[in-house]
Amino acid sequence: MTTIQNPIEFDAIVIGGSYAGLSAAMQLARARRRVLVVDAGQRRNRYADRSHGFLTQDGARAADIAAQGRAQLLAYPTVRWLEGKAVQAAAEGEGFRIVLEDGAAVHGRRLVLATGVTDELPAIDGLAERWGKSVFHCPYCHGYELNEGAIGVIATGELAMHHALMLPDWGTVTLFLNGAFEPDAAQLAALASRGVALERTPVARIEGEAEVVLEDGRTLPMAGLFVMSQMRMASPIAGQLGCAMEDGHAGQFVRTDMMKASSVPGVFCCGDMARAAGNVAMAVADGTMAGVGAHRSLIEAFNVPA
Repeated sequence: MTTIQNPIEFDAIVIGGSYAGLSAAMQLARARRRVLVVDAGQRRNRYADRSHGFLTQDGARAADIAAQGRAQLLAYPTVRWLEGKAVQAAAEGEGFRIVLEDGAAVHGRRLVLATGVTDELPAIDGLAERWGKSVFHCPYCHGYELNEGAIGVIATGELAMHHALMLPDWGTVTLFLNGAFEPDAAQLAALASRGVALERTPVARIEGEAEVVLEDGRTLPMAGLFVMSQMRMASPIAGQLGCAMEDGHAGQFVRTDMMKASSVPGVFCCGDMARAAGNVAMAVADGTMAGVGAHRSLIEAFNVPA
């Protein structure tokens, strides 16, 4: 853990040291800016062993990608890393004052938020324990590895149609309605056209690798399960600063422009907290844009009105 001994004016403080935060900090470091990364060590995909679909890293251990990114970032002499949790943020002077969980405070001219989200899962016995292992949310991240086997979609609402209609490209799909909604005629026709089977008996629990036990006692073995989680902001800081939000299909996210600038001048947001859906590749791309955007905002010429 790095301790900030004396007050230091950073060009940018990045809160969140996962894929998006690492990528944002890298752009600022390469511009030779003084960067502080504050990280609480809670990657969203910490439950998954492998990452898929990320060019050059397909099938790599998710933790190893993050560790390698951190090591490469810390090779830049203008970067500091602080293991801890940022709990408060406020505009102060020409920048932002960040208060950490231990009461210490740091100041930066720009702020990049990559604080991520948490996933709230339906209360089905055995579901949470398998999250990231045999229960997933992203077909592009995990569908291929199911080897065209039996795939279950557990509905939490009408948005389960999204999963149910996509996943037949990866296997044979059963949609477990679980009392969450009832498809209308058009939806039933769409499901039939994709070969999706319907199961209306409620789910009692999940056992084994991905065995769905129904309330009538039947057990349907699956190669994997997909469910739409409800996403919540993992940190209150974007809300404290007054960043404008948008409603997504699975929860709120921070509204940003093309350079990942939020509605609050000087605050840039990236990763899962600033998009309706995401994965590692998207998070890295988001972070790149946020880092570039934050750097350009530090250059006076980029702040002259057209």
